[in-house]
Formats: sequence, C-alpha cells, structure tokens
Amino acid sequence: MAVQWALICHGLITLIVVVSFLCGQWPIFQGTPISSIHRFITFGAYQYFLKFVGAVFGDKGTNSILSVEYYCCDRPNPILQIIYLAILGSTYCIIVKTSFQYIPGYYLSGVHRYTSLLAVAIGILLFLLTSFSDPGTVTVDNVSQYLSVYPYDNVIYTKKECTTCKLPKPARSKHCSICNRCVARFDHHCGWMNNCIGERNTRYFLAFLLWHFLLCMYATVGIGLVLAGRLKELKIVYILTVYYGVENSFRSLAPHIVQWLLGSYNTQILLMVFLAIVSLLLAGFFAYHAKLCLTNTTTNETFKWQDYISWQKKLHEARASSAALKASINGMNGERKPRENKCKSFFRRSPLENTEAVVKSNVYDKGLLHNLYEVIFPVRLRASNSHTKSKSG
Repeated sequence: MAVQWALICHGLITLIVVVSFLCGQWPIFQGTPISSIHRFITFGAYQYFLKFVGAVFGDKGTNSILSVEYYCCDRPNPILQIIYLAILGSTYCIIVKTSFQYIPGYYLSGVHRYTSLLAVAIGILLFLLTSFSDPGTVTVDNVSQYLSVYPYDNVIYTKKECTTCKLPKPARSKHCSICNRCVARFDHHCGWMNNCIGERNTRYFLAFLLWHFLLCMYATVGIGLVLAGRLKELKIVYILTVYYGVENSFRSLAPHIVQWLLGSYNTQILLMVFLAIVSLLLAGFFAYHAKLCLTNTTTNETFKWQDYISWQKKLHEARASSAALKASINGMNGERKPRENKCKSFFRRSPLENTEAVVKSNVYDKGLLHNLYEVIFPVRLRASNSHTKSKSG
C-alpha cells in the first residue's frame, strides 16, 4: 500500500504545484494557499536562494547567479526548447517501453504504434515552425507596408518612433527587449519557442497548443484503454468475484481494481495523471489565445488596455473628488442652503459614483470570421503575395 499512497500523494502534489505556478495569480485564487504557493515559487524561493548564495559565497556568488538569470530570462537561449524536446522524447520513450508491449490489445489495434509516432512528429513540426518562423520583424524594407496594415487608435497606439530600432512604430507592434527587434502585431515572447509570437506565426502557435492538447488527450485515453484491456484479458473482475467473493458492483470492485492497477501498472498510472494535468493546462492556454484571436486582440494589448482603463478610472475619480471638494468649499463660503432631509442625504449617490465608466474600444475587431481569417492568413503576408503577383504579371 505504501507505493499506492506514494503515487497518489505524488499526483496531488504535482497538480497543486503546477496549478499554483501557472494559475496562482488569477483573481479567483487571491488570498488562498494557491496564491501563496505561486508567490513562493515565482519570487520567494529565488530570493531565499540568492540570500543563501550571498551568505555562503559572497558577492561573487550572487553576481554569478544574476548573470545566469540574465542569460536565461533576458537573452534568447534554447534552454526551454531543449527541456520541451527532452520532456516529449522521454515521455514517448516511457510509453513505448511500458505500454507498446500490450498493443495490439483488447481495445487498441496495432495501428496505434504508428499513429502515435506520427502524432509526435506533427507536434515537433509545429514546434519547429513556431520557433524558427519569422514572427513579423519590422525592418527598413517593410516598415512602410506594416504602417499601412493597421490604423492608430490614438488610445493605446499613437504615431511614434522606436527609440532602439530608430524606425516608425506600426500600430500593434512592440519592440521585444529579449530578441532586440520590433515585431508586428506583437503578442508575447515565448521562452518555450525562443521566439516572439507575432503577426506571421500566431497561427502556428495556436496549432501547436491545440495539437499538443489533443496529443496529451490521445496518450491519456490510449494508456487508459491499454489498462482496461489488461483488466479484461486477465479476467480480474471474474477472479475477484468468483475466487475472492467480492460483490459484483462498481462500489465493491473499484477499490480492489484501483489497488491492483497501482500495484501492477504504477508507471502507466503516473503517466496518465501527468498527461491529464498537462492536457488541461494546454486546453486553458489554447482557450485563452483562441478568445484573443476571435476578438482580434493580443496579450500585449490586453495588458495595455488594463493599464489604460485603470489610469482613466483613477483620473475620473480624482476629478470627481476635486469637484466634490470644490462644491463643499463653495457651500461653506456661500449662502447657507436649507438643511437637506436626512433620508434624502442617506440615499443620495456619492459624486464618485457618477464618474463615467471607462469602456474598452477595440477598433481592430472586425467580427469573428474576419478576425479568424486574419490570423490564418496574415494581412502582411497577403499583401506581399499580391505584390509579387502584380510584379510577375
């Protein structure tokens, strides 16, 4: 039983750590242990580690750690790409070693030996496309074309020059400090791809997320069917009911079957838990980015709008507070007004509540189908293709 409980605890701890790391900053988790674990993982643990290194090795040790941090977090590097390939390769090898001996089986045909390899190969192809394709780099040669693609909304995007590239900044573009280039329709810099996600490779990034979600689900269901097949082939239910006298009901059989699975196929169970958690996280990431694409918004613009709306709300509140204070001072200095009814004054709205609501106005949202078409067939790519055709004609 010790092995079974160790596996259950391992699965729960893995789930809590992964959810805390990726989702701990969400509003729903504020003030919960998940939020505290997130802060510790992303900030606290590293700070304690730095203090420990400083205490043991002095400033030289701290500077060495900071230089490693700069290389890993602020410069283009293939570390996360290598980790991705290692995770994918090792997971596939473990599945081959532990589960392929049961394929073909009771529920799975032998074709899954080859479809699984094909599915992994397509995943790697999408990874390479996203990692090494041009995200939409703005250069001297194409800046004029990018400037004509999107208009400035004069709210979060205004006409200005990139202080680093010394080029006019097209609307929706951003200078990536890690890649040191301006990227059109900039979404974010993805460490896993060691590349920016922009106008020209957002479609590959979305396909990567969707395909890897399906790949993890395929592996989870496949391993589950392998285990279900072994249960059927070895006649475990029959043995439990006939030889051990266990009642033939789900409630009676389930604990015994789970115990047998954890004891005989603990590696497969652990893989299923890991792949199920990863598939849920990938589903969440895909849903978030799909929503952004369908509303023709980027991750960068989401943060820009949050900052703008927050600033506007503070500005309106300051103006309302100033107006209320001015009215109060004028009332004290001027003629004395008749005393207001206590009941009316109680229900009277505060001047701060009368401030106008700040609304997000996305001028780039042209409707669901048009937005989707724009992601699959980027505007700049279509413009360059038509320009090439007109030249050849």
